[in-house]
Amino acid sequence: MLTIGAFAKASRLSPKALRLYDELDLLRPARVDPGTGYRYYTAEQLEQARLVAWLRRLGMPLARIRRVCALEPGPAAREIRAYWVEVEAETAARRDLAAFLVDQLSPSPGKDTTVLELRCSALTDTGLVREANQDSVHAGARVLAVADGCGPGGAPASTAAVRALTFLDDEPLSAGDVLNLLEDAVEGAARAVADLVPHPGTAGAPDWEGTGSTLTALVWTGSRLALVHIGDSRAYVLRDGGLFRITHDHTLVQSMIDEGRLTPEEATTHPQRSLLLKALGTVAPVPDLRLQDVQPGDRYLLCSDGLSTVVPDEGIERLLASAPDPDAAVRALVGAANDAGGPDNVSCVVADVVEAARPAGYRFC
Repeated sequence: MLTIGAFAKASRLSPKALRLYDELDLLRPARVDPGTGYRYYTAEQLEQARLVAWLRRLGMPLARIRRVCALEPGPAAREIRAYWVEVEAETAARRDLAAFLVDQLSPSPGKDTTVLELRCSALTDTGLVREANQDSVHAGARVLAVADGCGPGGAPASTAAVRALTFLDDEPLSAGDVLNLLEDAVEGAARAVADLVPHPGTAGAPDWEGTGSTLTALVWTGSRLALVHIGDSRAYVLRDGGLFRITHDHTLVQSMIDEGRLTPEEATTHPQRSLLLKALGTVAPVPDLRLQDVQPGDRYLLCSDGLSTVVPDEGIERLLASAPDPDAAVRALVGAANDAGGPDNVSCVVADVVEAARPAGYRFC
């Protein structure tokens, strides 16, 4: 038996930490003296104690450490890998925000003063198989959005999700304010979707249990785009001839890809490829929020999975690159999804970043 002091020294955990982990049922002592309450540990417990210490150094929350420690080595490794993928995504978002703040606070001489605007178009289609369209799209003065409803109340849910953002079309926005406004707007969207599902036993109310919606949107500040994303609708940017996806699917198969349990090729035929881990309508969904730098000539695409699951990225890139304007692009993309069988509703918003010249007769967003 090792005293708590000796065990603390060997495990690199303080006695205070060991007492806390005992209280949390994370690392119980092997024996507690009934008279003095003094804790004793065995040498065999050092391996688990060191694992706890290493996971704490990673910044893993105690509740998740408890889950890791309860797993066999293989599943524990996958859980740690999944946690680190989340950390890297959060770090990337903070890095983008730090770069934005540095740019905002740096001296202004030498900054590019080109005035930019968006030229945009949106289109949604039921497809060739579904009886109703549960998607919603919006291309307004500042807000571009796609939402894909699911469950029996999917259409009202996607409509509510998009409407929760459209007030930003009328607001003068700064890049410094927009992320806070978006966070508040998503909370409003989540409440709006949740309110569609009545409490159990509500007389005469439709049974809309399981109703939810994705939401992927870009909000224009005049110099940058702010991205909000939850679910498996997607955002892409076509820049310098290459197509880049700027969202990460919140799906079971994507998490399995991240953890190395599934290849992207295997994911395309997985029976649960549409199972969402995050959506509006689930408990306290946390969206991805980030600022996106823009360049003149960028072409952005927001789309529901009715496009991305049937038209490969290579096809999307080709259609985006060849379309002369956003109107032609959305028509070509929706047409390609229907040419591939149209198994789902398909929705697209395309926006071009252009210098602020106004050709006669052309509508700018």
